[in-house]
Amino acid sequence: MYVITGATGNTGSRITEILLEAGKSVRAVGRSAERLQPLLEKGAEAAVGGLEDKEFLASAFQRATAVYALIPPNFGADDFRAYQDRVGRAIAGAIRQAGVKYVVTLSSIGAHSPETGVVAGLHDFEQELAKIGGINVLNLRAGFFMQNLLGNIGIIKQMGINGGFPIEGDVKMPMVHTEDIAEVATRHLLKLDFQGQSHTYVAGQRDLSLKEATQVLGETIGKPELPWVTFSYEDAKAGMLQNGFPETLADNYVQFSRAANEGILDEDYQRRPEYTTPTSIEEFAREFAAAYRAG
Repeated sequence: MYVITGATGNTGSRITEILLEAGKSVRAVGRSAERLQPLLEKGAEAAVGGLEDKEFLASAFQRATAVYALIPPNFGADDFRAYQDRVGRAIAGAIRQAGVKYVVTLSSIGAHSPETGVVAGLHDFEQELAKIGGINVLNLRAGFFMQNLLGNIGIIKQMGINGGFPIEGDVKMPMVHTEDIAEVATRHLLKLDFQGQSHTYVAGQRDLSLKEATQVLGETIGKPELPWVTFSYEDAKAGMLQNGFPETLADNYVQFSRAANEGILDEDYQRRPEYTTPTSIEEFAREFAAAYRAG
């Protein structure tokens, strides 16, 4: 039995589907029975509850061959970092209580450091799992999700620019498609080829700057001159607050951007062949263009 948290999300849903296609038993964990229904129709078992509830999770993790664990985004949390820590402690406590032996987590580039804003919670999560004796944990430190760029469609249409994150346009970082993350996670879940506490990077087809990514997206949507505009930290925070982000979340995104600009985010990362995944920004751009036209 494989147990997948965040089973209705980008990575969790795809992992569940691949495992089911491989003939494995899967327990899909989510907050909404309705949203889990498509996975149940494909053969998954549902566990409906919240990831801050350790007792619920301990029950869901019973008899698990392995668990895929993540801290899903909660953009409405009053204190974003406190929310991350609650979920991380609940998952770790449930893993210990249920006697789970193998765990693959969705972590992030920058999780080596507590100074990376929204990623710092994943640093703490990795550390929490490291306290549990006798288990094998593989932390997938994924690059910047290509899908994050879909959130910029509005500003492109309204202002004719790409921007929002206060990250300098020339800063290169790994950019990865979420389906590639799911493929890597599933491969390790099936092989159980990791021991102790370890991590690997899931880095996409190549490292890119936001300026380079914007050029590809612009060409694909018929706006070859589309510029990447780096907002100031103050303007970026003000924009997030205007869009309803809690202040703690806005502050953590600003800190994440500072970490990228100052080289903290990727100081533990160097591209290697084993970190490379197939989907290119050019392939993602076709998905982006379809969403741009539909919106």
